[in-house]
Amino acid sequence: MDAMARMRRTALVGAGALGLVAGVLPGAACAQGAAPQPLPPYRTADGARRVTGTPSTADAPRLEAGSVYADELGPGERVYRLVLEQDRSDVYVSAVVRPGPGAVVGYGDGVEVEVMTTAGRTCPGSAGRASFGRDPVPLAAAGVRRGGEDADCATAGTYYAKVTRTAAKGSDRSAWPVELRVQREPGRGAAGPTAAPSAWPSGAPVLPGADAVPRSGGTGFNDARALGAGVWRDELRPGQTRYYRVPVDWGQQLGAGAELAAAALTKPYGSASDGLTVRLYSPYRSLVASEDTPYDGKQAAATLGKTPPVAYENRFSSDRAVRDASVAGWYYLAVTLGGKVAEFTEDARPVPLTLRTDVIGTPAKAPAYREDPAAGGFGVGAGDRAAAEGGLTAPEEARAAADRSVLRVVAGAGFGVGTLLLLVLGGWLLLARRGRAATAAG
Repeated sequence: MDAMARMRRTALVGAGALGLVAGVLPGAACAQGAAPQPLPPYRTADGARRVTGTPSTADAPRLEAGSVYADELGPGERVYRLVLEQDRSDVYVSAVVRPGPGAVVGYGDGVEVEVMTTAGRTCPGSAGRASFGRDPVPLAAAGVRRGGEDADCATAGTYYAKVTRTAAKGSDRSAWPVELRVQREPGRGAAGPTAAPSAWPSGAPVLPGADAVPRSGGTGFNDARALGAGVWRDELRPGQTRYYRVPVDWGQQLGAGAELAAAALTKPYGSASDGLTVRLYSPYRSLVASEDTPYDGKQAAATLGKTPPVAYENRFSSDRAVRDASVAGWYYLAVTLGGKVAEFTEDARPVPLTLRTDVIGTPAKAPAYREDPAAGGFGVGAGDRAAAEGGLTAPEEARAAADRSVLRVVAGAGFGVGTLLLLVLGGWLLLARRGRAATAAG
């Protein structure tokens, strides 16, 4: 292994270890009987731009691909403007709503995102929706404009993204922070399949049974902890959601399951009907699958079925779960311990969590895109695999990349200084030889 490779691996491992320490120590420090501390807040995206959506299309603020925005959303609709090209690209608009601590939500509450034409027509298949359970956790949904296959929405011009928050009677009606993200997937350069696969290897995954490795999850999409295939150990407090991300390449499937161990009980009996919830989101933050199970403070487990093999043509399926597995990239797991669990356990003492993940299949050839999809946040590269190996969050990965850049500059500068010194020394030797030759001739 050369020097640069060693420095690169050191930066990755160091960043991952730092993140592990930061994430694990607070839970480990909770002593029996200690008062519970507030749960860590959702980490918003760096550089998110403030924007205020409008109730109608009139004066709707413009959102641009590649950017993240911050707004507030009460029950009802907010509209944003998009200016899109006729370039066969697909554009995804996601919204992550974040209820306040203790907010009352129900199964009828949720968020929906859709992309519309200026005539008010919803682009075919564009609407994406996600619904709450009993807990006020961050919730994401995404809408899409298909520029390659939808004739109604393929033309260049103005479109609108409408974000709708529903709230049942008795639910919290205050305005919540919402994070908006716009991602652009370039169009294909050559014709490909335009029909979804008729069959694929589905069912429950056979998950790894190796010893668990500590990996502390993040507070949301922006600081989700990277995982590969393996068994991972974390901990959760009642009402808390931990986020993880797994790189899934073209042709691959993702299988995942979560297990809760015994908690410190304060009552002999108790149960939370949705004590453990596991949600899976796509690289553009659309809800792919969700599974929940009761928890009585002793033990519980929830397993997601295998995703379809990631394929471009999955987007033509009528099944939402298949349609959302249509692009390679980071897939996000959100694991929640129900807030009701605090009624029969010690809230201050985290519950041990075991997460099992498996990435099934070998990477297949990517579609023939006209441009590099990585700019939109799609695809799996060597850096993504390294981040998963090191267990890095996106901020830690960015710092590691910056450190590697500095090391390259330092190494380059060292090489340059050394070369300059050799040239100077060579010049001195040449002058000395010429001086001796002149003396001998005289």
